[in-house]
Amino acid sequence: MKIALWMIGKTDLEYLKAGMQIYEKRLERYFPFEKLTLPDVKRSKKSSPSYVKEAESKLILSKLQSGDALVLLDERGRTFSSTDFAQYMEQQLYQSHRRLIFLIGGAYGFSDEVYKRAIQKISLSKMTFSHQMVRLIFLEQLYRAMSILNNEPYHHE
Repeated sequence: MKIALWMIGKTDLEYLKAGMQIYEKRLERYFPFEKLTLPDVKRSKKSSPSYVKEAESKLILSKLQSGDALVLLDERGRTFSSTDFAQYMEQQLYQSHRRLIFLIGGAYGFSDEVYKRAIQKISLSKMTFSHQMVRLIFLEQLYRAMSILNNEPYHHE
């Protein structure tokens, strides 16, 4: 199974790009990993949040394949401890998904169609983070989960 991180819009800040690259490289030890940056929706000042969500939804749904499992990173999702997330990942790795895709949406969240297609919503915190910060935080937690599952000394309790 491939694990993928999909994101709406580019990562602009160099320190976040550098941090993401560190964890992307580390993750390749455990499974095939891919990152996909979906372009921001072109909009004008008159574009409503619902217009943006629908346009992003069409793009997301057009890229999904039938064997994909979609997990949304969403502020209203389920929260995990790092060890609980590791157990969640272990369960997912034994499923028959072709790809397990974690999706970080745009500024306005997801459309109803994307919510319906998802198998899970995960929240990284009750706090709000910028979409660019979430990318690095999630990659670190994904790496931490894999290190826990492999009994490596990265995580301490």
